[in-house]
Amino acid sequence: MRQAAMIVVLAGALGLTGCSGLNDRNQKMLSGAAIGAGVGAVGTVLTGGCVTCGTVIGGAVGTGVGYIMHENEEARK
Repeated sequence: MRQAAMIVVLAGALGLTGCSGLNDRNQKMLSGAAIGAGVGAVGTVLTGGCVTCGTVIGGAVGTGVGYIMHENEEARK
């Protein structure tokens, strides 16, 4: 358990350092993917489904939503 927590903390730290050079579109897509993956994982845990499948599908949907949000903001400018 302790080893798994350490791996998650290190992966999160490495993931955050990789976000500094992204443009606005990529940041929105990455944020959407992370949020979607989290929601997908939690949703499938609560419903008893395939956690991996829910995470992947949620991440893909979140990425798409992030892209659409960026394009809508660009169209308003």
